[in-house]
Amino acid sequence: MRKGIKRLIITIIVLVLVVTIAFSSVFVLAKTKKIFINKWFVNEKNSTIGVDVSSYQADIDMNKLKEQNIAFIYIKATEGSNTQDDRFAENWKNAEKAGLLSGAYHFFSYDSDGKTQAENFIKTVGTNLKGRLLPAVDVEYYDDKEKNPPEKEVVIRELKSYLDTIEAAYGVKPLLYTRADIEKKYLQGEFDEYKRWMSSLYSPLGWNYKGDWYLWQYYNRGKLEGYTGGEPYIDMNVLNKDKSLDDLIVK
Repeated sequence: MRKGIKRLIITIIVLVLVVTIAFSSVFVLAKTKKIFINKWFVNEKNSTIGVDVSSYQADIDMNKLKEQNIAFIYIKATEGSNTQDDRFAENWKNAEKAGLLSGAYHFFSYDSDGKTQAENFIKTVGTNLKGRLLPAVDVEYYDDKEKNPPEKEVVIRELKSYLDTIEAAYGVKPLLYTRADIEKKYLQGEFDEYKRWMSSLYSPLGWNYKGDWYLWQYYNRGKLEGYTGGEPYIDMNVLNKDKSLDDLIVK
């Protein structure tokens, strides 16, 4: 009897060690961006799922995306002060035609005046966003900016200029897209009144961000039907279960 109990205890200890080592390995791999684990943590069938797209997805069939339970889509409109996405106009029109809730986003440049960037967005998207999602601005690193990050004071000044110009044009506060490290370095304490769309692709958002959020970009290797001729993957986003998509719609 004692031998049986001893074997059981040893077996339990071994199983606990195996599970602990396995979990630790997954954690390390996720943190070092070796594997994607977020799909394990998002119940796509019972969540409000959306995508974000640009010209990289080439020809997009909005009806086909909607048929796959995609509830919303963010479409790239502009970048910096002078660049417009080649596919924006058709994507914008086709999303509305398909009845797919859509919003436009701008890729923020650290090398350009905030006001002129906002003017580029407004001119491209138009001034009527009623029934669309909040205008979003994508604040992330590009090129060598992660190794050579711009000065905080400059980023704050130009981003404020951008946001103020957008708010004056549309009467709403834009949605801020970023990731946890940029949030901490530039945005935290400066733009807290803006709703957040957070990116965390390699690990659950809660592992590295404790703030409030509406959307989480959890996967950039999604594969859906409905886009051809370009990038095989599509970015996947989920609405916070404690939030309402209606709060992101321009009234």
